[in-house]
Amino acid sequence: MTAVGPSAPDAGGRATPRPFPDAARRARLARRHALHPDHRVGTPAEAAAAAVALHGTDLPSIHLAYAARARDPHPETMRRALETDRDLVVLPAMRRTLFAVPRPLLPAVLGSVSARTAAGQRSALIRDLERHGAAEDGAAWIAAATRAVLAALADGVPRGTAEVRAAVPALAARTTVGPDARRWETPRSFAAPLLGMLTAEGVLARGPNDGGWRSHRQCWTPASAWLGEPTTALEPRAGYAALVRGWLGSFGPGTEADLVWWLGATRTAVRAALEDVAAVAVALDGGAVGWVLPGDEEPDADPGPWAALLPPLDPLTMGWRDRAFHLPPDVAPHAYDTVGNGTSTAWVDGRIVGTWVQDAAGSVEVLPRVPLTRAERGRLDREAARLSGYAAGLVVPNPYAGRLRAGEPLP
Repeated sequence: MTAVGPSAPDAGGRATPRPFPDAARRARLARRHALHPDHRVGTPAEAAAAAVALHGTDLPSIHLAYAARARDPHPETMRRALETDRDLVVLPAMRRTLFAVPRPLLPAVLGSVSARTAAGQRSALIRDLERHGAAEDGAAWIAAATRAVLAALADGVPRGTAEVRAAVPALAARTTVGPDARRWETPRSFAAPLLGMLTAEGVLARGPNDGGWRSHRQCWTPASAWLGEPTTALEPRAGYAALVRGWLGSFGPGTEADLVWWLGATRTAVRAALEDVAAVAVALDGGAVGWVLPGDEEPDADPGPWAALLPPLDPLTMGWRDRAFHLPPDVAPHAYDTVGNGTSTAWVDGRIVGTWVQDAAGSVEVLPRVPLTRAERGRLDREAARLSGYAAGLVVPNPYAGRLRAGEPLP
């Protein structure tokens, strides 16, 4: 790839990438992630598109990520987007986790990251079926069980995991637990791995949630029935290019390593995608080479002050492998666990400055980890009131809430 927009020639007369400082990277987040009050969006689909997709490991995370980016968020609006209009589709995607993906991006996701996820899930399921004695031929078991699941769902009525398991005798198979098992290990059904794999393959879709927005009781249905038509996946290279184009537009500049991590893809796939979108090199603070879309080398205009309260595993919090440009070192142990997963975070002007929790009544409390000005604290308090209004008394589970209140590092 050829870098354009040079700032100056180097000693050998070669063009060097234009500098793109950390402050300019932080300024981009306000508008591109729809977090500044002047740049918020109207619909869940627009909120997802601003972040490429909304991280959806649990339903409350999707809701709260939308609420942070919407002008007038309401849980019923998100429910309609997921279940009635079906503008967003939840499936295993980047890094083998669940994302709520805008419908136009679904062919790209199915052809690239979801296909990679599904292949890994299929291999693991075959191995476990055979290792636990549930089937001599794991691949044959999967084929037969898939036919039975589709037959059970052929009437188009979404059903929960327990209902599907009851209708498909093969799904009674469970893992075995040996005598040296830990006390919390119990036999597990093969139903959930199979249904998750079929969703990643685009065979099934996650239908309506059988509960309120803070719960996660998923129903299953054939994808073509749920979406009204079959979805044709893009070829892998085209799919990765579409995702990289979206990521550069929302998260860029970022490094090749950031993209490899975010996608859960190979370096070869990322380099091909950067080539396909004609990505342009820029020089990041610290000396790393970052990438932007062609014509996007200039910093955005100063958005002015802003603040945001984001849920655990928000797409912004989980956007890069290297987080130094937005994460003060003293805050890092309180915002991310040792695996690298982000908790509920408080942002001011593109930096993580602390975390937040809810009390027993559902009210949001900001927990700063760095000194704040009165104006900065006021902006965070306004976001806390906005988020408390969306929660409307519901408390979203956060396993780290106790540690956050105590000011302890995350495990």
